[in-house]
Amino acid sequence: MAEPARRHTVVLASGNAGKLRELGEVLAPLGVTLTPQAAFNVPEVNETGLSFVENAIIKARAAAQHSGLAAIADDSGLEVDYLDGAPGIYSARYSGTGDEGNNARLLEELRDVPEAQRSARFQCVLVYMRHAADPTPLVCQASWEGSILRAPRGEHGFGYDPLFYVPEHQCSSAELPRALKNRISHRAKASALLFQALRSR
Repeated sequence: MAEPARRHTVVLASGNAGKLRELGEVLAPLGVTLTPQAAFNVPEVNETGLSFVENAIIKARAAAQHSGLAAIADDSGLEVDYLDGAPGIYSARYSGTGDEGNNARLLEELRDVPEAQRSARFQCVLVYMRHAADPTPLVCQASWEGSILRAPRGEHGFGYDPLFYVPEHQCSSAELPRALKNRISHRAKASALLFQALRSR
């Protein structure tokens, strides 16, 4: 009988309980115990990068440096084609007033835009660094295609989920059952890529 995987701790450069649970479940078969950065008093860092990849690396490096352990960071957001990729890396702080304000600003920006030009996608980048000086961080990226609705729909999810229309299911992301969303979303796809990459190391 094969020996069980040896447990080892990896720091998640986030305090988001949902991300910790989702990613922790994905990586558990590899013997990974995922721990939030707060457990190591990792301070919040300024996301000064100009891309999802750069910001994820900044966060992972800080978590690895303060904890002395391997670290994983996530950077994700919404790209709207009509807005040349905005809100992009500024998705979480698009309005400066949280999710409700962000959604309101996005609807205003697209107020007179026809359906054919409302295409959008969620992007997720996950970065794994073995240590703070890791010269070859593992980068996994995935996207989730959709479009922007004219009004919020659904009670689940967070962020832009009520405005993000998923054509294959004919509903918003916020109307999807959590279990289904966690299989088909940008973060689910990136997590699966990270699992495969770490398993092959």
